[in-house]
Order: sequence, then C-alpha cells, then structure tokens
Amino acid sequence: MSLTRAERTIIVSMWSKISTQTDAIGTETLERLFSCYPQAKTYFPHFDLHAGSAQLRAHGSKVVAAVGDAVKSIDNVASALSKLSELHAYVLRVDPVNFKFLSHCLLVTLASHFPADFTADAHAAWDKFLSIVSSVLTEKYR
Repeated sequence: MSLTRAERTIIVSMWSKISTQTDAIGTETLERLFSCYPQAKTYFPHFDLHAGSAQLRAHGSKVVAAVGDAVKSIDNVASALSKLSELHAYVLRVDPVNFKFLSHCLLVTLASHFPADFTADAHAAWDKFLSIVSSVLTEKYR
C-alpha cells in the first residue's frame, strides 16, 4: 500500500498543525485508548494511568513524536520506525492488534482537534497512513 501525492500532501500539511499540540494529542489519544480498549493497560503496569498523569503525558508525547518521525520519512516509514518495531516485537511483545486500536484512537483525537481540516479526504489519508505505520510496527512479528 502506498500513498498518493495528494494523500502525502494532506498528511504533511496537517502535521504542521499537529506538531504544535503533540503533548495534548498524545495524552488524549492514550486516555482514549485505555478507556475504549482497557486490555491495552496490561502493557503499562508501572504507569500511573490516571487522566493527565505525567507518565501518560510523557508517553503520549513519545507516541506522537514517532508518528512525526514517520511523517518526516513519509516515503520510507519502515526505515524511520525500524527500531521501534523491534522494541515492540522483541522486547515489549505488544499484541499487534493494539497498533490498530491506537491508530483508531489517534484518528478520533485528530478529528476532534481539527474538525475543519479533518475532511473525508483527510480521514482517508490519515487512516491509510496509520495503516502503513501499524503494518511497519508489526512486520517484525512475522
């Protein structure tokens, strides 16, 4: 699966706005993930998962920064996320379905933060892009 030129343009354009709110978007995405998919909490037994906790904010920031790395390397996402893929597969052993859950929660968060920008085309582009990211993050499992 690859992105069209128009999809790349949408993602990079929206990223310029997203990148100014990484803490808020990351925190809200994780809060939504743990609320909607509580089984994801099992990977964070050492975290304070209460809304707005320092650990949640810090990890949310890391998650959105990783998405930013993928955006910056939009033509080579696999290379940009290779180490992260290895970490999640070999060390953390995260169930791959959680990447799809996280992607969905990020889509909802983006839609709520940028309603005017999150058109049907933007939704489709981000969904496709996050599917690529999820696929890259799970490729070490094979």
